[in-house]
Amino acid sequence: MSADLQTLGVYATEAARYAGLAPTRREEVSLSAFLARLPVGARILDLGCGPGHQALRMQAAGCRVTAWDACPEFVAAARGKGLPAEERSFDDLDAVAGFDGVWASFSLLHAPRIDLPRHLAAIARALVPGGWLFLGMKLGEGEGRDGLGRFYTYVSAAELGNLVRAAGFTPVETVEDKARGLAGTVDPFILMTCRQDA
Repeated sequence: MSADLQTLGVYATEAARYAGLAPTRREEVSLSAFLARLPVGARILDLGCGPGHQALRMQAAGCRVTAWDACPEFVAAARGKGLPAEERSFDDLDAVAGFDGVWASFSLLHAPRIDLPRHLAAIARALVPGGWLFLGMKLGEGEGRDGLGRFYTYVSAAELGNLVRAAGFTPVETVEDKARGLAGTVDPFILMTCRQDA
């Protein structure tokens, strides 16, 4: 089971404050670029949807959105926005060719490193041939907890590239940047858009 109970506890406690964080300009640009790669009316899985900010934009763009999060408080917040959110974890993904795109923005980084290959393989199976994956991860080394107690797996750009290729993806666009998050620290991150090898 990849859901870390301490991390979920932090999000439960901080759900209202997290929901109040506006998406960054970088996130907005990344989502627009992601949507532009997908067909009209695309089926998208928002894997780790949080309070539903991005899923709501996907829905407004005419996409058929499936929104998952392991935190009940985030699921409730997303449902409050009119999204069909479900309380599910990465381990629940067993779809086959069910989605045109999977949006995993700063969610898989909470899974242990040892679990990343099987989660990425499950995402690859869940996508139609040539489907799209967006990943947001924190840059760094090892695993650890932030000042709030959330668990993170940190990756390098090279490591993430190797992981997605091993799962059957081709990285198409990679962006590195820094931003201030919920814990108040400014941390480096990587955004990688990948296409499933048809």
